[in-house]
Amino acid sequence: MAGDLLFVYGTLMRGFRLHGLLEGRAEYLGDGEVPGVLFDLGSYPAALRGEGRRIHGEVYRLPAPDLWARLDSAEGSQYHRGEVGVRMHSGEQVTAAIYWYVGPLGGAVPIPGGDYRAHPPAKSIHHR
Repeated sequence: MAGDLLFVYGTLMRGFRLHGLLEGRAEYLGDGEVPGVLFDLGSYPAALRGEGRRIHGEVYRLPAPDLWARLDSAEGSQYHRGEVGVRMHSGEQVTAAIYWYVGPLGGAVPIPGGDYRAHPPAKSIHHR
């Protein structure tokens, strides 16, 4: 697995409702992007593997192993923790864990540009 790094692209990012799981427990390392496609499922996004498009998000270092279990539980059975290469905005390449969506996509809407923060519906229902 990807060691202690996690790439987040949705409700775990700063300013969104699940960020409290990381806040004060994980070290923010910077923004980055990964290959894939991002969808809006209503109250949360779904990331799927894919080439040709990019998903934008944040990278964190998780120092406590027990935090992984809490995140796995919060993400639920429709997400599978996998590994992905991240191109940091600083230019560095790192390998991090990511939660890929494995559930049904019925009614899913593609998020243009792969940036959940810039997606108007996400901004209106999640930002604090």
